[in-house]
Amino acid sequence: MDSIGCAARAGANDDIDRVAAAVPARSTGAIVTATGHAGKVRLERRLLTARHGATLLDRKQRIIAEELDRLELHADSTRRRWEEQANEAAVWLQRTVALDGQELLKHASPADPTIVEVKWGGAMGVRYPVDATCVLPDATPAGGSSALAWATATHRSAIVVAAQYAAAQRAVVLLSRELTATRTRQGAIENRWIPRLENELRVIRQKLEEQELEENLRVHWAAKHQAETSSATRTRDIGETDSP
Repeated sequence: MDSIGCAARAGANDDIDRVAAAVPARSTGAIVTATGHAGKVRLERRLLTARHGATLLDRKQRIIAEELDRLELHADSTRRRWEEQANEAAVWLQRTVALDGQELLKHASPADPTIVEVKWGGAMGVRYPVDATCVLPDATPAGGSSALAWATATHRSAIVVAAQYAAAQRAVVLLSRELTATRTRQGAIENRWIPRLENELRVIRQKLEEQELEENLRVHWAAKHQAETSSATRTRDIGETDSP
């Protein structure tokens, strides 16, 4: 993964985090009822944020799914290499036991443990192992047959590949969890939160339209009533003027 791609993914993940803080993935209660034009504006902003959040989450899950596919292929390839190394080491171990015996095998075992160093990377805010290296202890000279030397070499190689396979497996597990969580949040926003906001906004718009219609009717009635009153007043004034 190049530096430009990492930077782009990091920027996208920052956008998702900011939107996620404004858009809850789950909502157990009813949406707080907002009324009037101010409430309409607030709901429109929340709906815009929710839709933007759903778009970013969709982008995130696509990037994670692509990376997960690559990691699964890598883990499968590493598993095959580990199985080959482990099988070869097991064969040479059996030959060593047959030729040199258990006692010499124990003397050939190193006293110090193997140290595994894990290199971590990440995608879309998810940290996972990208590689593992082993610091192997010095081999203990114990004599014996050539089978013992081959058993030692194959087991040392198998340990290195085993650490790499463990790191690859862990990366797949961590990224799979994040992909599931991201898709769950996206579904919650798209299938629950956005429809509820849209419904609430539709109700407010309907109420505002009704209020506007009522206000127009009141204004029209008031203007008509005022016109009728003015006409009656003028008629009365004319009648009084014509009276002897």
